[in-house]
Amino acid sequence: MINPAIEKAYKILNKKELEKELILELSNLKGTDIPDLISLANKVKETYQIKSHSCTIVNAKSGKCSENCSFCAQSSFHNTEIESYPLLSGAEILEKAKEAYNSGIRKFGIVTSGRGYQKVTPELKKILASVDEIYQVLPDLEVCLTIGALSEEVVKLLADHKVKNYNINFQTNPAKYEKLVSTTHQFQEKTDTIKYLQKYGLKVCTGGILGLGEAMEDRIEMAYAIKKADVDRIPLNILIPIKGTPLEKQKHLSPTEIAVTFALFRLINPAKTIIFTAGRETIMKDFQALLMLAGANGIMTGGYLTTRGRSVKEDSTFLDNMESFK
Repeated sequence: MINPAIEKAYKILNKKELEKELILELSNLKGTDIPDLISLANKVKETYQIKSHSCTIVNAKSGKCSENCSFCAQSSFHNTEIESYPLLSGAEILEKAKEAYNSGIRKFGIVTSGRGYQKVTPELKKILASVDEIYQVLPDLEVCLTIGALSEEVVKLLADHKVKNYNINFQTNPAKYEKLVSTTHQFQEKTDTIKYLQKYGLKVCTGGILGLGEAMEDRIEMAYAIKKADVDRIPLNILIPIKGTPLEKQKHLSPTEIAVTFALFRLINPAKTIIFTAGRETIMKDFQALLMLAGANGIMTGGYLTTRGRSVKEDSTFLDNMESFK
């Protein structure tokens, strides 16, 4: 017999929004009710006919970041012994873009460590020169930037250089940002950046990290904050505890708790692209497909920033196999 809360939630298949009280009730489901919740999330994904998404990134500038984000190996506040290097050359970034393109990927992200850019700097000009060069060689590749919080002046410049997508993550419940993530910058910088990006027509990718020490209610608050921001894509990472960070001994979330979280994100943001990013191979392992059935419809492939990923070929086969569940 189906749980009454899940039965109520089926109205979402008629494109009716679920009340927050119902979402909170669903977050407390246990045992055999959880597969029913996952099934509903998968039905929602198919109802909204959301296309599969795949992307990859290059870590174009690593380490020595001025911010103290609790999870991050690249923070100058933490002794993580990662490889640090300045901005890659335009030729190096272009080569990474070609590798992605030749493997079948059509969405390529350039990621740099640091707080962001409030004014035009020589380094920013080099990044945009790399964007221009990629478009000259690979005109149908979508370039995404992840370079921190931006001023309106800088966002306008990105639009002028035809940057298609931008990633800036909330990471957690906005009300808990200072406690769980960082004290060296303000959450408001993120929402301001998103408003500028949307004003100038860039697609926005905003998600977060599961497993920072937050409660399920915090994840729900993050999902609603993302809903309010009305972004285009939602990347969800699972914390990979990194030695030398304050979260190095953080306990892993269970696959069940992660799957429930993904399902709730799908119910709260039914028409959005939800991308399963870091933690697929290292944390979820044999349960990766479960999250694709729990509402995710995209993956980041080929590796992340300071942690390993899986080959594009393996992930292409994985996505092809997931098509059989439709």
